[in-house]
Amino acid sequence: MSAKHHGAALIDQMPSVHGRLEANAPLAKYTWFKAGGEAEVLFRPADQDDLSAFLAGVSNDVPLTVIGNASNLLVRDGGIPGVVIRLGSGFSNIGISGTDIIAGSGAADLSVARKARDAGLAGLEFLSGIPGTIGGSVIMNAGAYGFEIKDVCTSVRAVDREGAAHEIASDEMGFTYRHSDMPTGMIVTSACFQGIPGEIAEISNRMETIQNEREVTQPVRTLTGGSTFQNPPGYKAWELVDQAGCRGLRRGGAMVSELHCNFLINTGGATATDLEGLGEEVRRRVFEKSGISLEWEIKRIGSLGDKDVKEIGR
Repeated sequence: MSAKHHGAALIDQMPSVHGRLEANAPLAKYTWFKAGGEAEVLFRPADQDDLSAFLAGVSNDVPLTVIGNASNLLVRDGGIPGVVIRLGSGFSNIGISGTDIIAGSGAADLSVARKARDAGLAGLEFLSGIPGTIGGSVIMNAGAYGFEIKDVCTSVRAVDREGAAHEIASDEMGFTYRHSDMPTGMIVTSACFQGIPGEIAEISNRMETIQNEREVTQPVRTLTGGSTFQNPPGYKAWELVDQAGCRGLRRGGAMVSELHCNFLINTGGATATDLEGLGEEVRRRVFEKSGISLEWEIKRIGSLGDKDVKEIGR
């Protein structure tokens, strides 16, 4: 049975929703890399109630994968089995209560930084340098310019596999470098952040400085996926990649950025296999040069065919 038939069969088993369900949905258009395969079924919930009702009604045997802005995500060419849940506009609200900023998981990090600025709340300027959404940023404890989510997050709201809502205090999240201990199966729906009263002009200046630095030092106007590898303790990933001679290295339509070599770029027509294979080649060369094994920061999800495995490993 073909993948498309699988998707058509699975969608018939889905509970009734207010949002949208789509079988065999191409995911490349949702990712910053503009590469990758299909979702067997794509679900875009209308809001948290719609998401909770869906989770309560869908079989526990159906695999679930959650995506947001997909800015730090590589969907493999074999696609994603089961249901992909994309949290979009129904989860993008941002509210202010005193010095608290409450943001939905689908809200862009930049939008949260701007909302805090407009309310005269400092401390969240670093979010303007992270090209993602709040849900993914919380899960991976995203950071930039000396700050991380754990520095400003006070609590997280999430729903479990059965659709029940939970509130989790920040100190229960197990935040470490680019990691959290969010239990498997929990889906972040919103998070609360603590701002510090400040002058709007000063906050704006800091955000402008961050934006200008990103423009100069990162390939922000290309098809990329953000930082590819985590910084090993005591090292910077980009320096290790550069020292291994990988700046500008290519595979198919994928290339290591010449501007910032901890970024992979789709130069046009790259497959997810090209991109992952290039990343693995960079890891191999860095290890040969320095003895340091780089860890992926980009999250790679989905299925690999036998051909893809061979291409990545070659």
